[in-house]
Amino acid sequence: MIKKAVFPIAGMGTRFLPATKASAKEMLPIVDKPLIQYAVEEAYSAGIRQMIFVTGRAKRSIEDHFDTSYELERELELAGKENLLNMVRAIIPTDMSCTYVRQSYAWGLGHAVLCAKELIGGDAFAVLLPDDLMLGEPPILTQMINHYNLNRSNILAVQNVALEDTNQYGIVDGQVLDNGLVDVVNIVEKPSPDIAPSTLAVAGRYIFNASIFEELKNIQRGVGGEIQLTDAIARLLTYEKVLAYRYKGRRYDCGNKLGFLQANVDLGLKHSQVGEDFSTWLEHRLNFNCI
Repeated sequence: MIKKAVFPIAGMGTRFLPATKASAKEMLPIVDKPLIQYAVEEAYSAGIRQMIFVTGRAKRSIEDHFDTSYELERELELAGKENLLNMVRAIIPTDMSCTYVRQSYAWGLGHAVLCAKELIGGDAFAVLLPDDLMLGEPPILTQMINHYNLNRSNILAVQNVALEDTNQYGIVDGQVLDNGLVDVVNIVEKPSPDIAPSTLAVAGRYIFNASIFEELKNIQRGVGGEIQLTDAIARLLTYEKVLAYRYKGRRYDCGNKLGFLQANVDLGLKHSQVGEDFSTWLEHRLNFNCI
């Protein structure tokens, strides 16, 4: 039932300056694949075919990435590099569409989602934050869609975090159900540890019914002058069910340097071409305390 996915990608990526001065942070590679491609592949594997990118300035490289490169394909074809040619063509499956809408003002995540309203219409849809590289089997969004198909309720991906880290996340509280679900009764944006209602933190995957748009349209701008997605979810709770799902898998916060490096190491070790050699090299570095 979920056929559309929204990717908010208008952020400036200041944590990765100077690398992101003229390039989209979502194009930073994890080994040999840009962050945004991992998110799109996750959505595609979950059955989604319409990808909606909410963009800003300096994001042209993302549009180019999800477009046909006739010159590159022709060069690979003439060189007989069939494996590379197939890899490039697989980035854009023939049944997948990409649409781009500009977020003209830096009014936060809630505003970015609202920018996709006209393209979503009255459909339920997914939101994926590419900064959060999330790996699971089956993929995280597939797990969530399976639960949506059973419950037809808004669903937030959540994970347990340390109490001292609650001020970095939206935190939910509610009644624990079966199958990793929580019936949410409260959500608070970045509470200090002394007032956090729980340690269940919202991760970068959401499924919403179209009713979320009404709340995003009507709420006042909050902290930092931004339209907070968390505030809209809190209003939605007053009349519509919201579930939190403790997903099965691993999340890398690639919006910061440590998470980005961790993802590169872990996926590098599993890479079919360089994993074995990289593992040997890394073991040598650790054993001999090389700098």
